[in-house]
Amino acid sequence: MSAVLHHGDHAHDHHHDHPHGWRRWVYATNHKDIGTLYMLFSLTMLMIGGVLALCIRAELFKPGLQFFNPELFNQFTTMHGIIMVFGAIMPAFVGFANWMIPLQIGASDMAFARMNNFSFWLLIPAAILLVSSFFMPGGAPAAGWTLYAPLTLQMGPSMDASIFAMHIMGASSIMGSINIIVTILNMRAPGMTLMKMPMFCWTWLITAYLLIAVMPVLAGAITMTLTDRHFGTTFFNPAGGGDPVMYQHIFWFFGHPEVYIMILPAFGIISHIVPAFARKKLFGYTSMVYATASIAILSFIVWAHHMFATGMPVTGQLFFMYATMLISVPTGVKVFNWVATMWRGSMSFESPMLWAVGFIFVFTMGGFTGLICAMAPIDIQLQDTYYVVAHFHYVLVAGSLFALFSGFYYWAPKWTGVMVPEWKGKLHFWWSLIAFNVTFFPMHFLGLAGMPRRYADYPMQFADFNAIASIGAFGFGFAQVFFLFVVLIPAMRGKGEPAPAKPWDSAEGLEWEVPSPAPFHTFETPPKLDATATKVIG
Repeated sequence: MSAVLHHGDHAHDHHHDHPHGWRRWVYATNHKDIGTLYMLFSLTMLMIGGVLALCIRAELFKPGLQFFNPELFNQFTTMHGIIMVFGAIMPAFVGFANWMIPLQIGASDMAFARMNNFSFWLLIPAAILLVSSFFMPGGAPAAGWTLYAPLTLQMGPSMDASIFAMHIMGASSIMGSINIIVTILNMRAPGMTLMKMPMFCWTWLITAYLLIAVMPVLAGAITMTLTDRHFGTTFFNPAGGGDPVMYQHIFWFFGHPEVYIMILPAFGIISHIVPAFARKKLFGYTSMVYATASIAILSFIVWAHHMFATGMPVTGQLFFMYATMLISVPTGVKVFNWVATMWRGSMSFESPMLWAVGFIFVFTMGGFTGLICAMAPIDIQLQDTYYVVAHFHYVLVAGSLFALFSGFYYWAPKWTGVMVPEWKGKLHFWWSLIAFNVTFFPMHFLGLAGMPRRYADYPMQFADFNAIASIGAFGFGFAQVFFLFVVLIPAMRGKGEPAPAKPWDSAEGLEWEVPSPAPFHTFETPPKLDATATKVIG
């Protein structure tokens, strides 16, 4: 990084020193502060959702009703899903986007700084509404996280609170997406063409378009539910000529692109980490970009594979079966490219790389179980069993969450200014990987044996695998408590070995050209880039 740029940074810091105390966070317009807020919010929601998950597994440890009645159990399963999807995974990726995209493209900040602040603070009342629904008359919604009619038409007032919360979170997502698109398209440093842009920026650009396309669809579905509940409409009520299956179509038209909204940014993170620790360029950059775009486009034509058991005509089943198989091809291209990047590379296995390789291995297993669910005749047998629970946890926990941890260990030196000790990252990884597989691998067999999901009780023949899964779940939960108290809090307090500007030898990108921790204001004047658009010259 040039001395001129350093001088500019310090001069700017001197004249516009950032506010201190609570004002710095409440009025935050700096992309780094807002990114930090998103990630802390996401971690809080992860812990709340995790407690609900452990309540579910405690109840299922052995047959019979142990702690909770079935109604409360279904409230736990519903709120666990909603909180994890909308409160933990999505905000975490938006936090990564806020922190890293301006650094990676040489921008001084996000395009709309005040809107950025607003889109974060909307999440707080939404989260309070969601969590407080447990204390409303009749308890929290118990219709499953997909909020299928007709159950949603029979719930208490907490259903309305949850619908309102999801509207607010959707508005936050749309504003965040607009901000990301404008920042990437308009604020790249001179010389950084789209096809020289970091993969994380590409995956987020495509994800942001997906979010803008599908969040209004979810808003439509839950608004129709609301009017059915209170204003005498009958969209989903057969007594008035409505159709509950229509809700499923509308929901999954949102829901399937949503699955890719939660995994595409993860692909971007992994596409930075694998080349850095294989000490090679990413294999097939262009094909990665096209594969990402293909996944996004195809995600709009596969929604009804969630609905094979609804009495769909055979022609419809065939179409959605083949479309679902087709979408596995660009995903396979990505896995092939990561493996090809590692092939004959000079690999080392620091914490970020361990998490990345763990991600590739376990996410691929989750992908294969999903491909099995694409076959209509098999899916009809597996529908609503623990096989499906195992599949989507392999994709979302071992997919999104492992990638987030991988990205944390990779970029934490740039965020905090200190290196996370390797033993902590490695212990967290092996503990999480083993506990995760102990939890969710047996669920495949429970599902194949016919155990339905969302049941608080079960017959004796499912007892052993459920006991193993519950033990694994508590192990996985304690691994994340270890992360919070032993890894994250000391790093945020700056305890540890000071990090150099470029802690990983062969990591590429503009983010490694600024000091660690990254100064409050970076790239006040656009950096001059070398031919690869990854280094500053000057």
